[in-house]
Amino acid sequence: MKILVACEESQAVCIAFRKLGYEAYSCDIQDESGGYPQWHIKGDALREAYSGKYHMMIGFPPCTHLATSGAKHFAQKRADGRQQEGISFFLALWNAPIKHIALENPVGIMSTYLRKPDQIIQPYMFGDEAQKRTCLWLKNLPLLMPTKIVGKGKFYVSPKGKKLPAWYGDPVDENGVKIPYNSEKIKKLRSKTFQGIAEAMADQWSNQ
Repeated sequence: MKILVACEESQAVCIAFRKLGYEAYSCDIQDESGGYPQWHIKGDALREAYSGKYHMMIGFPPCTHLATSGAKHFAQKRADGRQQEGISFFLALWNAPIKHIALENPVGIMSTYLRKPDQIIQPYMFGDEAQKRTCLWLKNLPLLMPTKIVGKGKFYVSPKGKKLPAWYGDPVDENGVKIPYNSEKIKKLRSKTFQGIAEAMADQWSNQ
């Protein structure tokens, strides 16, 4: 079985499938950060999705213009076309000629433009003490079953007084320097798939 993990530079899901012996490839316009460039396709995820090579696709389409957490910017994004671009990309992945598809996104507008997600999961359902509401749209795949329910993790209060999950909080880089809010580096860190969820996807969906 050949698996495409679309829009994934971290390779968390790709590696989880590889550990089980499956031929999985991450694909992103960015270089991989997971340490296995031989399993990474740097390029257009849609081109790969429509190539006819894959039996399964797990996709993480960009949520920047789709998530309700950025709703205050929706009017501008609708006006300049960025939101429609995000919607079209998501739908194009969903309609790819692949039998088994799972697409992931935060709570957002795709519940209106596609349909409500099949399920909403949290990292703490899969062994990671953290909260991050994650929607899954599934095609010919079963619901992802919790593997290890743990505590929901700690919170921190941002400088603006907003209560946020600690994992989302106030990270520093490898030199101990605080990573600026809304920088590309912090966006990449916050978009990574939690290990427990990646392993559950591989364990539960690999026998399709």
